Amino acid sequence: MASSKFYAVAIGRVPGIYTNWPDAQSQVSGFEGAKYKSFTTREEAETWRKNPTYNQVVRKRCKVKEAPTTKPAPRPKPDGKLLQIFSDGGAIGNPGPGGYGVVIVDGKERTELQGGYGYTTNNRMELMGCIKALEHIGPTKRPLVVTTDSSYVVNGISKGWAEGWRKKGWIKSDGKPAVNTDLWAKLLDLCATLSVRFQWVKGHAGHPENERCDTLANTTARSGKNLDLDVGYVRSL
Repeated sequence: MASSKFYAVAIGRVPGIYTNWPDAQSQVSGFEGAKYKSFTTREEAETWRKNPTYNQVVRKRCKVKEAPTTKPAPRPKPDGKLLQIFSDGGAIGNPGPGGYGVVIVDGKERTELQGGYGYTTNNRMELMGCIKALEHIGPTKRPLVVTTDSSYVVNGISKGWAEGWRKKGWIKSDGKPAVNTDLWAKLLDLCATLSVRFQWVKGHAGHPENERCDTLANTTARSGKNLDLDVGYVRSL
C-alpha cells in the first residue's frame, strides 16, 4: 500500500524523503538546525527539500515592562545552545473542554507536556501552552524560540500589544477591556527574564512538531479526564 505521507528531511543526519515518521524522526531528533516537513505527495516533498522554507514570521523578542521612574532590568545575554519550544492549544466548542500541548527540544533531549481544563477557550489554551513551557524550563540564559500557530500570541508579544494593554490598565486601543489578562500578565513576566523570541507557523500544514502539539492538546481536551478548573476564565464570566 502506498504511503499516505512523505517526510522531507532537508537538513538532518541523512537528508532525503522518508515514507514514515519514525524513520524521518531518527534523522532530525536532536540534530541542531534540522529542517523537515511532511507532504501528501513525493513530488511536493522533493520540491520543498530543494528549497526548505516555512511559512512563519519571526518577531522581535519580548520587552521588559518599564516602571515609570525606574530603568528596566537588563535582559540576560544569550549563553549556550538554542532551546526550541513548540506549543499549541485549543478548546472544543470554544468555550468548552480545552487542552494544551508542548514539545521542548534540547539537543538530543525531547520533553512533552500536556494538560487541560474543563471549560476554557482556544486563546487561553494557546497562552497556557507557552506559559507552561517557560515555567518548565525555568531561569536560563540560553536563547529560546517559541513556535506556535497562534497569531494571537505571537502578535500580542512581538508587536507589544499585551505590554501596551497592561500599561493602560488592561484597556485596548479601542477603549474596550482586554481579555485573558491573568495569562498575559504571567507570560509577560516570564518573558521579561528570558532571552526569548516568538515565531509563527501555519497550523495543520505538515509541520511535525506543531502537529504533535495539536495531538497532545486535542487528546487531553477530548479525554475529559483530570481536567482542572480554569479559575481565571471562570472568574471573568
